[in-house]
Amino acid sequence: MHRPTFNVPRTAILTVCTLCAALSAAGAAAAGKGGVPGWGYLIDAASPREQVEWGQRYEHGEGVAKSPYRAASLYCAAAEKGDALAAYQLGWLYANGRGLPRDDALAAAWFRQAAARGDAYARRMLDRLPGVRKVEANCRLPAATGGAGSVQLASLSAVSPAERKAVEETVHAMAPGFGLDPMLVLAVIAAESAFDKTAVSPKGAQGLMQLMPQTASRFGVSNAFDPEQNLRGGMTYLAWLIEQFRGDLDLALAGYNAGERAVEQYRGIPPYQETQEYVRRIRSVYRGPGSALTLAAKSDGT
Repeated sequence: MHRPTFNVPRTAILTVCTLCAALSAAGAAAAGKGGVPGWGYLIDAASPREQVEWGQRYEHGEGVAKSPYRAASLYCAAAEKGDALAAYQLGWLYANGRGLPRDDALAAAWFRQAAARGDAYARRMLDRLPGVRKVEANCRLPAATGGAGSVQLASLSAVSPAERKAVEETVHAMAPGFGLDPMLVLAVIAAESAFDKTAVSPKGAQGLMQLMPQTASRFGVSNAFDPEQNLRGGMTYLAWLIEQFRGDLDLALAGYNAGERAVEQYRGIPPYQETQEYVRRIRSVYRGPGSALTLAAKSDGT
């Protein structure tokens, strides 16, 4: 069967003026360094329109470093909220192998979803994919390491598979020493920085686990952009929160995002959209207890 090549991206149809006007309005309140919204904001709190617009920017390297991982993650987040253009963009990525492995079946699945939401271009694209097997539109990106949980976490990644693999290996080596399940730590990293060790949030949180300067100082981190220091400080804080809230992982995660004082003030997860979405996103990929089955600190038999 001849595999067609789709060489006229839909983004070319958008006028420059329309795109620029939309981008200038997107995420202004959440803009960080250089006017780029923080990754946590884009994934958790941005509107589907913003997510698609910034996904296009990351896909093509327009004003930001080109990152197919970030582009696909943003399209996924918007598609999950019912955005037709996001579903179309995912179909386009799969149809052309742009940052995702080429897969005509998945491309057709996303085009069908976009078409069902009223996208006329998606209907035309489906005509170019006759006879492909029907599969469910799946937002998970390819696993980087093949390890347990990699598929779920991959959809939140913003760096190359090799960079993410290095972080995963370090976390698996370090987390048990803090009594933490490595998969929980990886889920937090995915939500906080998308595995980007240079990430800076609009509020000034830094590095892989997005430590605020005061939190970094509190837990002995002198350089939050040093991956090992950042992981050590972030895991120390996360383990402390789990103990502080007596093993209630949802409260610990809310505390990590909004601060333990906010959780104590509201006697539960604070009524902040960002915090509630943050907890939901992590728990959607991690359903364990948070703590490792046995603490490394107890390995001496105490």
